Amino acid sequence: MVAGVTCVVVKVGSSLLVDGTGTVRRDWLKTLVADLAARHGAGVKIIVVSSGAIALGARRLALPKGGRASLEDAQAAAAVGQIALAGCWADLLSLYQINAAQVLVTNEDFEERRRYINITATLNRLLSLGVVPVINENDTVATDEIRVGDNDRLAERVAQAAGAQEVILLSDVDGLYSADPSQHASAELLPVVCRVDARIMALAGAGSSSGMGSGGMTSKLEAARAANSAGIDLVLVSGKHDHPLARLDRGGVGTRFVAASAKASRKAWLAGRLRIKGQIMVDGGAVTALQSGGASLLAAGAIRVTGDFERGDVVDILNGAGETVARGLVEYDADDAALICGKRSGALADILGYAPRAALVHCNHMVVL
Repeated sequence: MVAGVTCVVVKVGSSLLVDGTGTVRRDWLKTLVADLAARHGAGVKIIVVSSGAIALGARRLALPKGGRASLEDAQAAAAVGQIALAGCWADLLSLYQINAAQVLVTNEDFEERRRYINITATLNRLLSLGVVPVINENDTVATDEIRVGDNDRLAERVAQAAGAQEVILLSDVDGLYSADPSQHASAELLPVVCRVDARIMALAGAGSSSGMGSGGMTSKLEAARAANSAGIDLVLVSGKHDHPLARLDRGGVGTRFVAASAKASRKAWLAGRLRIKGQIMVDGGAVTALQSGGASLLAAGAIRVTGDFERGDVVDILNGAGETVARGLVEYDADDAALICGKRSGALADILGYAPRAALVHCNHMVVL
């Protein structure tokens, strides 16, 4: 356990929890629950993000392709599998006199500020009562429009909502390598990553190969980047061994993505947003100003805008290479923002025909990634 961590989110992938026949790997799960109980007993608040509902339900319903042949099959499999999954967690945690709670969510619970605050309150109350929330996406009702998409990103978003300091992704890979280890004998495991930039994202070639989950290495790196932006460390470690958390505490292999610093709750929420309505590309001077801290994005630093957004929507701010450097709530509709790109503040009133706002994106409503 890392000193100072009082709340941790542990994500368990489908390939670890369910075997190839669609049956829970109960003996392995008992060892994980023992690890969780040990941390819980030491005063650490525990949240589990558990995959496996679709895989479990597909077996019980004899659905092809692991229940993923169609959206309808996945929803039906999730409905049947989720109750079995929650029951399994509840049974094993009860052996240590720990209560489990099932919490099913959709993307809207994190995208809409009011619902985000509600889920935060629910998680905080459960944790204060010593309960271990077991969270999964509500695949029974979730469609493409309201899906988080994979439980790597879901774990990161739950961590933000709960105020956790650490996310542990238990996966079928050891961590992030410098190259695909199945193709390059010289590939080295990266034990620590301090910034998930374009170079790190380019290493996402090798992901899960189990065929049961929806996430790969790219989703894990995206989760790490968002978690780090919110001031949360993320650890990617193999769960293919018994007692994987105890093994991690003893110095087991894995990759830790280190957060630079914690952010205020509103900025953490912005960093984790998945529904981005548009982009503003900016020049090098604007990038430097934003990354130096405390600067708003002015119209003069913008090069062009894309997307159909309105004032108050979330937009990404891109550098000249198309990389996201910041995210924030835009102060102008897309049409007006396009008109004032590259223009000095003194010219904005004449261009727009009304008194302009101080910035395209104000620093108080922006998070630098």
